[in-house]
Amino acid sequence: MSVLERIGERTQAFFEYAGGLAQLGGSATAFIAQLRIRIAETISQAYLLGYQSLIIVVLTSFCTGAVISLESAMQAVQYGFASYVGTAVAYASGRELGPLLTGIVVAGRAGSAITAEIGSMVVTEQIEALRSMGVEPARYLVVPRLLALMVMLPMLTIFADVISMVGGMGFAHLYAHISYSDFISSARLGITMEDLVKGLFKTVVFAVIIVLVGAFQGLRTRGGAAGVGKATTGAVVISMILIFVANFMLSFLLYGANG
Repeated sequence: MSVLERIGERTQAFFEYAGGLAQLGGSATAFIAQLRIRIAETISQAYLLGYQSLIIVVLTSFCTGAVISLESAMQAVQYGFASYVGTAVAYASGRELGPLLTGIVVAGRAGSAITAEIGSMVVTEQIEALRSMGVEPARYLVVPRLLALMVMLPMLTIFADVISMVGGMGFAHLYAHISYSDFISSARLGITMEDLVKGLFKTVVFAVIIVLVGAFQGLRTRGGAAGVGKATTGAVVISMILIFVANFMLSFLLYGANG
């Protein structure tokens, strides 16, 4: 096979994948617009995908805030910039690291769970049984997960931002003897409510990516148990790549050159 043929096949596969994602997203959006929503299942998925991810999000965000503070506090005190440590932690966590790391962590946990569950239904022919009964998989499986994560991921990010600040404040006080009041005052100067809202908007986009990629990978699973594992791995990798790309594009659009 020539190089051009390989490039052509990869290009075709890319557009087929992108088209499949867009079609699945369009179907889910249509069902939501028609209010064909399974409320009880949406609440259940909010618990499974959101609440059960809280512990790992809290641990990740606490360590992130602590590391930022640890790396910056000692140097800031040494050079007389102690008042900017809170600014650094708040700026990095609220605008970028809080939304991004929360999305990555949830993609690894919840995204893989979505793919594994739907992929198992595919290989055991449960999806075909749903279709034979006139039930659309997009409404039955995708819509509840999509709505649940679009609500829960911003809430998890709020927890992540707060815990990151707590971790940064604790380590700044412990290692650089920066008072809590100075740290909080500095943090207030470093970030605005508008920045936080824009960060939360990012997580809504991340939630859509995680659910659509996870569900699409699950629905195209083939090859039994081995296929489920392969699809799950692919879902996590693709979700993380798309989250990084989306984060860059959203940061450029929301904050711009003057952000």
